[in-house]
Amino acid sequence: MPLLETDRQILNRCLQREPGAWEAFVDRFLGLFIHVISHTAHARSLKLSQADIEDLCSEIFLTLLKNEFAVLRHFKGRSSLASYLVVVARRIVVKAVIKRKQLEAMGHVNAHQSALHGGGSDHVQRLSDTEEVRVLLAQLPASEANVVRLYHLEGKSYREISNLIGIPENSIGPTLHRARERMKQLKVTSE
Repeated sequence: MPLLETDRQILNRCLQREPGAWEAFVDRFLGLFIHVISHTAHARSLKLSQADIEDLCSEIFLTLLKNEFAVLRHFKGRSSLASYLVVVARRIVVKAVIKRKQLEAMGHVNAHQSALHGGGSDHVQRLSDTEEVRVLLAQLPASEANVVRLYHLEGKSYREISNLIGIPENSIGPTLHRARERMKQLKVTSE
């Protein structure tokens, strides 16, 4: 999709720091960023509070403002500005989500209470859940446990996992499915 003239004008006005340009940019793309955040969270089975969404929006906007609009200056105009911003926003959100998952997995939670457990969980429960996940992973075959760790705890894509451990990319989904089913069964039998 080509760069729209409206977007080109907003971009140029921002880069030249014209009055009101940043506000026009925010008005134009805020909904897009909220959609990217929601879609990314849904794809990773995360429940985000309104505060989490606002924090992630702030991270996106701060990244765009950093170093005198460096990210916006790198835009070459070979696609629509919206397409470019979706990619940028998704990378920022995925990076933040991975960091939150890692902190959660280690029991160090700097995210909002509701970010990963629906708001009512306390620190003791999170530590208990983390330990339970470790126990369940230890009971899986090593290859499945490795795929689960890479995907769910480190946030790697199927392609990245395939490259890291040398199994076909189209085997990752079925491996994850099998591992999840085994973990469910292990949890049921341990209760």
